[in-house]
Amino acid sequence: MRIGTAISYSGGFAESVEDIVELEKAGLDIVFVPEAYSFDAVSQLGYLAAKTSTVEIASGIFQIYTRTPTLTAMTAAGLDFVSNGRFTLGLGASGPQVIEGFHGVKYDAPLGRTRELIDICRQVWRREKVVHDGKYYKIPLPAEEGTGLGKPLKLINHPVRQRIPILLAALGPKNVALTAEVAEGWEPIFFHPEKAAGVWGASLAEGKAKRDPSLGELDTVVGTALAIGDEVDGLLDHLRPYLALYIGGMGARGKNFYNTLACQYGYEAEAKEIQDLYLDGKKDEAAAAVPVELLRAISLVGPAGYVKERVAAFREAGATTLVVNPLLPGREARVDAVTRLRDLL
Repeated sequence: MRIGTAISYSGGFAESVEDIVELEKAGLDIVFVPEAYSFDAVSQLGYLAAKTSTVEIASGIFQIYTRTPTLTAMTAAGLDFVSNGRFTLGLGASGPQVIEGFHGVKYDAPLGRTRELIDICRQVWRREKVVHDGKYYKIPLPAEEGTGLGKPLKLINHPVRQRIPILLAALGPKNVALTAEVAEGWEPIFFHPEKAAGVWGASLAEGKAKRDPSLGELDTVVGTALAIGDEVDGLLDHLRPYLALYIGGMGARGKNFYNTLACQYGYEAEAKEIQDLYLDGKKDEAAAAVPVELLRAISLVGPAGYVKERVAAFREAGATTLVVNPLLPGREARVDAVTRLRDLL
């Protein structure tokens, strides 16, 4: 299994990069830079590429609506170039609150747009003259929709790689099936090893049945909190606001993907309570309502022996990359946590 981590989009980027430099020495395999409605991830990924030498870098995630498919491909090729072939293109649909509320772009057809975007990206990286006549994207733009002067073009530069790995953040059954069919990697959220197969197993099997063997095995990238020690269980409480935000506040009633996931895990009553409290402005109460059993199941928090057992459970459930959030404060403690986890793999 690979070990990764993610940089927070809320601030402290320079300090986080210093952490990554030290974690790289400890054997960190990959680092993700998010892009919600924060600073753009591209500039930060470029900075990170310059400050590191071996760790892979990844967008976590670029939203499919906010760049044209061709610009997404150009950006990925540029980041792969400045990192000497270390970039992974993480993509996702995000949600209508961000896409329509912050970007002013219609949130529609995430499946169709994702499939077409990936096709266009791979054309660009192969340095083909880009021609795409899809339902959502037409390249070149048809004459009747523009000036009529557009013509097929290919990327001027030679990319480091003709196939940059693509990772899709996906939760719903159709999105997960698409991911297993066309992408190199899959990023679920709140991965519960004992219940993941019941939620996503059929969709993964459906997609893998159509998968091109040249893509290789699907890399399942799982985010998890990390703290190894005899008296660290209380650190799970640090995760409560995060889960409450997603389960309760990321969307409206009846349109919240993360709330639906909690229900699929068997926490229907708790998910409803968290959402009701959060949307009523009672964020602290919502956080307190997050079940400790769920927090524990999706995390690697506890004594070394227990964490080793949980790593085995994640591996058995199909996880191939663990993107860890070390909970103990301080750079030395974070580096130590990653080093100890590496020894447990």
